Amino acid sequence: MNRLADYLPILQWGRHYSRATLTNDMVAAIIVTIMLIPQSLAYAMLAGLPAEIGLYASILPLVAYAVFGTSRTLAVGPVAVVSLMTASAIGEIAAQGTPAYLAAAMLLAFLSGAMLIAMGLFRLGFVANFLSHPVISGFITASGLLIAAGQLKYLLGIPASGHTLPQIVMGIVENIGSVNLPTLVLGASVLAFLYFVRLRLKRVLVAVGLSPRMADITTKAGPVAAVAVTILAATMLDLGEEGVALVGAIPQGLPVPALPAFDLELIRTLAVPALLISLIGFVESVSVAQTLAAKRRQRIVPDQELIGLGAANIASAISSGYPVTGGFARSVVNFDAGAETPAAGIYTAIGIALATLFLTPLLANLPQATLAATIIVAVLSLVNVAVIRRVWTYSRVDFSAMAATILGTLFLGVEIGVVMGVVLSLLLHLDRTSRPHMAVVGQVPGTEHFRNIERHQVETSPQTLSLRVDESLYFANTRYLEDRIAALVAERPELKHVILMCSAVNMIDASALESLEEINHRLKDAGITLHLSEVKGPVMDRLKRSHFFAELTGSVFLSQYEAVRTIEKFSDRSAGTVSAR
Repeated sequence: MNRLADYLPILQWGRHYSRATLTNDMVAAIIVTIMLIPQSLAYAMLAGLPAEIGLYASILPLVAYAVFGTSRTLAVGPVAVVSLMTASAIGEIAAQGTPAYLAAAMLLAFLSGAMLIAMGLFRLGFVANFLSHPVISGFITASGLLIAAGQLKYLLGIPASGHTLPQIVMGIVENIGSVNLPTLVLGASVLAFLYFVRLRLKRVLVAVGLSPRMADITTKAGPVAAVAVTILAATMLDLGEEGVALVGAIPQGLPVPALPAFDLELIRTLAVPALLISLIGFVESVSVAQTLAAKRRQRIVPDQELIGLGAANIASAISSGYPVTGGFARSVVNFDAGAETPAAGIYTAIGIALATLFLTPLLANLPQATLAATIIVAVLSLVNVAVIRRVWTYSRVDFSAMAATILGTLFLGVEIGVVMGVVLSLLLHLDRTSRPHMAVVGQVPGTEHFRNIERHQVETSPQTLSLRVDESLYFANTRYLEDRIAALVAERPELKHVILMCSAVNMIDASALESLEEINHRLKDAGITLHLSEVKGPVMDRLKRSHFFAELTGSVFLSQYEAVRTIEKFSDRSAGTVSAR
């Protein structure tokens, strides 16, 4: 039973489900449903899909995640970044509004789900670690800017297209003379209202006597109010006849579950975008889930999260949806509203399903400018200039990867931007680890501690060289180690002993082993003995499986202090003091 519960977390929390938990989950579901309806419509438009697809992608995925996911409060569904990546991936394959476009979106969700489940079953969650935090932050920031720029055409009521910032800007500039004034007024008004709601409304409501909880709920319903008011205005003023683009008729009812059409050529085309969407969606989702879980001292299982998100995407694919993941804003709302279990997601799915069945006729006169304003307000919160500034201050190397991601995303496209950031991060990592920090160390007087001779007042001996290696040894840095030792030995004519301090060495691969053997032989030919100190257990176990210790001219010591004291017993020590420089 426990083994089954590992793959079906619903069996764990479902056993203790109570009436009080039901009440809390239902309240949270009502609040999230109110928030999710306009968001789902807006993100479907961002993905280039009909508005109802956003609703479809917010029903079965929530149920699937509730069964397989480990987060108690993560809310799964369409999100801005994944919607943008979906539009980018299938925009070159089919024209928006065609059956082929929707078919490609469904297949993309299915491929993403299959990849996530496979990664979870084979415990490959570590693959997402190749997306470093600066790369993810840079990508999300650039995506926020790109999405906001892409929505300006709906606020202006002009035709424009493009997947990169220059293309979008050029399209807007070329058509700026055909701005639709009613659309601009409507869009600007909704934008101003939504910013007021986000930044000021809660404070105003609390000031007039509303409880903080009710003020928060009212604030979250701001986009719904914008939708309702603009639908009413479009209907009464007949804005459609004034050139204001409306959502149009939305099919009433639920989709019939069906597998997407499988086409080998299309699968090959979508494979890489599906992998990128999977990785970015997983990183974004698990970060939110772990942050919220930590507040309640709960636990997230990343490999099972892969399966939960994979199941959600498969569910989206078979219900005419597109790729989904855990959303930050709605998850925080779900958490703050008091959700205790993933059942809140099931109740939200029921609420979205009821809205799809009964409310869609009311949305026909919804101005597209309203949805565009909703998207802009949501995504501009993703633009985090403070993070860019912190990374610049802390590490120029990491900033270069972030900058490459931002510029690549804005000017070349979302997929290229991510790939550029990942590739540059890996190259920079290889560069750093291929030239690891190594410090000549000496003993701090009166202690058993050894520190860098360039930073501390320490004692050294001209006959003994203590070299601390601050990196695991592998094929990329073995030549650097050989060259560094050779250079240090050449500077010290009286040298008799070399001690490699391995306190920071977590791994020695086969190439590094050969280099250590070569170093040992070269030092032996020069009349110098090689010793090791502070070798970690797993590294020692691996070395014991080789012939290295049989050929080692010196010894392996438990500590650097023991190594120096032991060598002193067998050699005349001429001590000197090296000042910090």
